[in-house]
Amino acid sequence: MFISLVVPCYNEEAAITLFYEEAVKICTSLNEQYEIIFIDDGSTDNTLSILRQLVNQNNNIHYISFSRNFGKEAAMLAGLEASQGEYIVMLDADLQHPPSLILQMLKEVVSDNYDCVVAKRTRKGDPRLHSFFAKCFYRMASKISGIELIDGAGDFRLMTKSYVNALLQLGERNRFLKGIYPWIGFRTKFIEYENAERIAGKTKWSLRKLFLYSLDGIFAFSSKPLAIASVLGILLFIATFLIISFIIVRKIIWGDPVSGWASTVCIILFCSGVQLFTIGIFGQYMAKIYTEVKQRPQYIIRELK
Repeated sequence: MFISLVVPCYNEEAAITLFYEEAVKICTSLNEQYEIIFIDDGSTDNTLSILRQLVNQNNNIHYISFSRNFGKEAAMLAGLEASQGEYIVMLDADLQHPPSLILQMLKEVVSDNYDCVVAKRTRKGDPRLHSFFAKCFYRMASKISGIELIDGAGDFRLMTKSYVNALLQLGERNRFLKGIYPWIGFRTKFIEYENAERIAGKTKWSLRKLFLYSLDGIFAFSSKPLAIASVLGILLFIATFLIISFIIVRKIIWGDPVSGWASTVCIILFCSGVQLFTIGIFGQYMAKIYTEVKQRPQYIIRELK
């Protein structure tokens, strides 16, 4: 048995040594061949220097260092492409994904013949506002995309090589792995765990970044926003036609002048807002097409070992 740990990291100098010690302890307890692949996503602290030291200490440790920060999706892709193991584990370096769960996940895959075991975290301890918006997103995204997105099921998972190969077949640049995981199918099991505290530093995911990330997920897996824009246009046309008809009829029957600049301004602003909203939806899809057509690499490696 050969196990690969894929560990994206960005400015994790305070936690990476502790993670390494715990992960190696877990891997050696299995008495199986293993490798740990760290992906340095353009860190600006001493993360890369620490990784160089770890590689010199242990031949099972490897790292890939990007030329700049390309984002976690690109880092995970690079790690999956480099992994050689029969089983591949994806987890973060900040120890919010407890390496101790690897033993249970591996047991579930081997004994019950699953292709993937996902560590699904509870929302215990999360800010209420954050939890509320997260649940709303998962419900809305599941309905719009037609793919069941599980709240709390992230990237902490153990996968078979066949599962990973299926992930790598999708060559799109705009990758939304939370949607890709259920899209490819395979037998998947979920186990719950409580999210651990970060060893150091703060999360890079602000509400703004989470909101933009959620929009990426919706646009990546559904064309329904385009349908919504079309329906809005039709409804606006019907409403405008009825209003104009009412004004003409009132003028013919009662001879009332068309009065009120305020109502006119409100109608113009409303119509303009709907137009800008729909143009924005079209723009999002066009931007994604533009990115795909350019065929730029999803990451650039500066150093690896």
